[in-house]
Amino acid sequence: MKITLIVVGKVKEAFYRDAISEYSKRLSRYIKLNIIEVADEMTPDGASENLENEILSKEGQRILAKISPGDVVCTLEIAGKKLSSVGLADWIEKQGTYGNSSICFIIGGSLGLHQDVTKRADMHLSFSDMTFPHQLMRVILLEQIYRAEKIINHEPYHK
Repeated sequence: MKITLIVVGKVKEAFYRDAISEYSKRLSRYIKLNIIEVADEMTPDGASENLENEILSKEGQRILAKISPGDVVCTLEIAGKKLSSVGLADWIEKQGTYGNSSICFIIGGSLGLHQDVTKRADMHLSFSDMTFPHQLMRVILLEQIYRAEKIINHEPYHK
């Protein structure tokens, strides 16, 4: 299975990069992982709604350009479906069962995701009603994908 994370912006803090590297290494025995960073747009303080929509559109176009036609797309959104770790593992495993060998998880920028990206999604996933820093969300998502792979392979880790 190939899993791609398409994310807006770069990871600035070394401790996040270290955690991402660790989970990427752990996942390498289960999946082919690819992390694609697309450029984020600077959002000035007090930006108008029109400017915010323009920013979302630009970031959305960059995201959509990285998605292949056969990819199963899962966007991370506050309003998405909440799953347990076992539920996420079941969803990932079912994608392989259905013959979908490529999943894209998408994490938007500080303003979220453009509607064109959410329309392209096959699944809208929420980890919480809370808002998390986008860099931390990458770590959380990778940990949950790792946990899912351990569950799928009936290996100890998930308790």
